[in-house]
Amino acid sequence: METEAKRRFPIGAERLDDNTFSFRVWAPKASLVELLIESGPGAGYAVALEAEPLGYHSVVTAEVEAGSIYQYRLDRGAAYPDPASRFQPQGPHGPSMVIDATAFEWHDPDWRGPDLTRPVIYEMHIGTFTPEGTFAAAQEKLPLLADIGVSIIEIMPIADFAGRFGWGYDGVDLFAPTRLYGMPADVRRFVQRAHQLGIAVILDVVYNHFGPDGSYLRPFSDTYFSTKHRTDWGEAVNFDGPGSGPVREFFIANAGYWIEEFHMDGLRVDATQNVYDDSSPHILAEITDEVRRRAHGRATFVTGENEPQDVRLLADRRDGGMGFDALWNDDFHHAARVAVTGRRDAYYVDYTGSAQELISACKWGYLYQGQYYSWQRKHRGTPAFHIPASRFVDYLQNHDQIANSGRGERLHQIASPPTMRAVTALLLLGPATPLLFQGQEFAASTPFLYFADHKPELAALVREGRHAFLAQFPGMARHETRGSLPDPGDCDTFNASKLRWEEREANTPILALHRDLIRLSREDPVLVQRRADRMAGAVLSDMCFLLRHLTENSEDRLLIVNLGADVFYTPSPEPLLAPPAGRRWRVVVNTNDWCYGGTGTPDVGAREEWRIPAETTVLLVPEPVIEMAL
Repeated sequence: METEAKRRFPIGAERLDDNTFSFRVWAPKASLVELLIESGPGAGYAVALEAEPLGYHSVVTAEVEAGSIYQYRLDRGAAYPDPASRFQPQGPHGPSMVIDATAFEWHDPDWRGPDLTRPVIYEMHIGTFTPEGTFAAAQEKLPLLADIGVSIIEIMPIADFAGRFGWGYDGVDLFAPTRLYGMPADVRRFVQRAHQLGIAVILDVVYNHFGPDGSYLRPFSDTYFSTKHRTDWGEAVNFDGPGSGPVREFFIANAGYWIEEFHMDGLRVDATQNVYDDSSPHILAEITDEVRRRAHGRATFVTGENEPQDVRLLADRRDGGMGFDALWNDDFHHAARVAVTGRRDAYYVDYTGSAQELISACKWGYLYQGQYYSWQRKHRGTPAFHIPASRFVDYLQNHDQIANSGRGERLHQIASPPTMRAVTALLLLGPATPLLFQGQEFAASTPFLYFADHKPELAALVREGRHAFLAQFPGMARHETRGSLPDPGDCDTFNASKLRWEEREANTPILALHRDLIRLSREDPVLVQRRADRMAGAVLSDMCFLLRHLTENSEDRLLIVNLGADVFYTPSPEPLLAPPAGRRWRVVVNTNDWCYGGTGTPDVGAREEWRIPAETTVLLVPEPVIEMAL
């Protein structure tokens, strides 16, 4: 029996020293597990693993090397890929490859993790971020992200999945970076280059289900899957039933694996509401603990998606929470989208896009904190008044919301350019943590469609399922409309979603707006504090409002957002418009400025009246009033 202390992780193939590799697998259904080296170094070698307690099997051998192709044969029957494979060169249906993680030379010893003072997250899908769709090609674009001030890259899931393309949420080999984007070393090089540029990298992980094609877990154990829970996508993972101990260990190890062996700076956990666990501690709490532990003192960032808006995920571990740093905030997105488009169909029906909604979203994070939510016909959300605004991730675009438009239209393609500039300033200068979706910073024209390559019978089910989901939008429910929707399994759907980087050079005004706003949000001594508890708001019209950051030294900041028509606010009895004593307001940002592609506007807040231009956001700072001597 091997000495487990020598291993970094409890399962998988890993190098122990210069001469030996350790193989360890959980296979309680098998009495005999054999390691078969099929090609590469050690080809033809076969050895029986030694049985351990709790259904584990292991062996230490000097007969293999990095690059060896192997499978596990169970009870002298069929052979299968390693459930904890580090790489699948032929995809999930093929054998596994031995990877030596220790062979990579890291050059980021001084990296201390993400700077969470005023982070800006950038969501990226490796397969469509560049024409090549690889980590190596994406690495070449990293300086462009550093240029605008991106501080955290959030990579959509990369666990290997069946097919030639996909979003990644149907992963089946959770330890194996998909062969579609390169080798594991390419992932490490990408992360290392990002760190050199001052950018942290977090990985989107799916811990609520496995994909429908390419999973070979059942031959090893039936208890990977729950018998009492079910997700929106099929069988739930067994985190609390009989035999769940090694399953929990599998997922906890996976979380730590990305942090330690790839130097990732944290995780974004998908659909946490479908990670079911009635035991204590909750598996998500143990995952956040493992992320911190495997970072070895580096700062980390764990965020998640939670549709019911349960703030227990944000509570401290000592208080029985799950220890997440932040949660995605769909409420901000939905309110902002209704505000700039006027459309209130499907799951947008419970939002008005009013000025007050946007004030509340900036001030309190979630809009639904327990009220009745008619779309779901139930109460939604939990009280979040005690949660700092910085712990909510706000966005105007993300992979889901763009694709849910049916044709993958980006928000700037269905909102007017000046309105888009105005709401972008609200996102980037507001107190929440902003997230941009790839290409948003230069108003990419390319859509982001739903795409998934599956075998024919499964592809038909996916296509019908997608049509059924989009049918909640009345405009896409008609039969003739359904026929015009892009086919998720068509290569053209995937290729159409690839960014066209030449557009970055053509759309410099909107790029400059993003760069300037991000820089200002970090350099301004008031905005950088993100103190929503010191922020007050007021409605000036149906589509116009203000947010004022109150300070003790008369250095207040006044953000006025007008997503509608011109507002002439006279008389102006709103006290939040009054400058600090002995000061007057000076505009430092105007989203309708010529340099951002606007038409220019007169001064806001002239001596006699407040004129707030249509579809414009302005930031004002106080300056001393200089009295002229007579």
